[in-house]
Amino acid sequence: MNNYKTIDDLGDLNGKVAMLRADLNVPMDENFNVTNTARSDRTVPTIKELMDKGAKVVVVSHFGRPEGKGDMKNSLKHIVKNLQEALGHKVIFVDDCIGPKVEAAIKEMKKDEVLLLENLRFYNEEKKGDEKFAEELVKPADVYVSDAFSTAHRAHASMVAAAKLRPAAMGRLMEEEVNALEKALSDPKRPLMAIVGGSKVSTKLDLLNNLVKKVDKLVISGGMAHTFMKAGGVDTVNEANSLVQMDMIETSKEIMKTAKENHCEILLPLDVVVSKEFKADAEHQTVSLEHIPAEGWILMDVGAKTIEMINKKLDECKTLVWNGPLGVFELKPFDTATNKVADHAAILTGEGRLMSVAGGGDTVSALENAGVADKFTYISTAGGAFLEWMEGKELPGVVVLKK
Repeated sequence: MNNYKTIDDLGDLNGKVAMLRADLNVPMDENFNVTNTARSDRTVPTIKELMDKGAKVVVVSHFGRPEGKGDMKNSLKHIVKNLQEALGHKVIFVDDCIGPKVEAAIKEMKKDEVLLLENLRFYNEEKKGDEKFAEELVKPADVYVSDAFSTAHRAHASMVAAAKLRPAAMGRLMEEEVNALEKALSDPKRPLMAIVGGSKVSTKLDLLNNLVKKVDKLVISGGMAHTFMKAGGVDTVNEANSLVQMDMIETSKEIMKTAKENHCEILLPLDVVVSKEFKADAEHQTVSLEHIPAEGWILMDVGAKTIEMINKKLDECKTLVWNGPLGVFELKPFDTATNKVADHAAILTGEGRLMSVAGGGDTVSALENAGVADKFTYISTAGGAFLEWMEGKELPGVVVLKK
């Protein structure tokens, strides 16, 4: 992490006001109950460390999509209780994020309290990256700490402009995230495998084009694989039984050609699981590629031969980056391939033979479903930011924290 400013670079924080940009955008039910605290829990170590250093910690975050106006549904007041329980310290909520209310609350803060400000996105200026809004935001702060890697791909006011106005640094969560991703993609131990899933090739073109130049083995899975299978000469795949994108066939061929030129081995299904219906426990069977039914059946997962092939290739690797499940993991038993490959990756990680990094909403859910989310080297809760990092793009919220 020598390239980036961290909390260690901020010097003496005793008595200073540390504004922490966190990601508290947690899922919530219709009764405003938080259903998963993973994101908020992961920023707790940074808050505690800043408090231990004597700083007054003021937490800011976005929540939901309020589009520049305040509403009860998107208020951060709903997460006060959960954050308080996770911290073990009283959390004082302020129903604004800029202005006299905030300044008064900071002056009245006790040493063992944390201040949580209202949703940044109640102001349109946040998403516009407005510098005057950023100035108002950091006005009461001495230092600025960013722990919201998941929003680092957005040049929002709190992610970029604010970090330029005060001594700024990465929080421990962002530091951990960037460190893990740099080890996985920028300077990996090889061989390096990537598993990429998704329904459409068209949505992951930048990702695929970047990865075929960086990884040694690329598993293409999910609906995307159907288009690559067709491009590779599997004539039994069609628009009636799969998610093949016929307008992406030539593009897929180009990606395969680039992969070959860069000595990247593309791994596609050897067999598939087809189902009569798109629902759990529907009638299904495993078939070889030449025996995929023309219609009346849908491609839902990959079969035992493909699982065995992927796991054997994984045995040869030292680093794994995973984004996207292998099949329709939300419906049993079509989570089988994802579960078995995830379990194998977890075993290799546990044995110290593999560094495993995974990210993206569906991927995290799939690994949790497989029961191995806590057995990977690193799981990123970031969606878009994780994807853009894998695409080789610079993230504004990370770049601004370079030394």
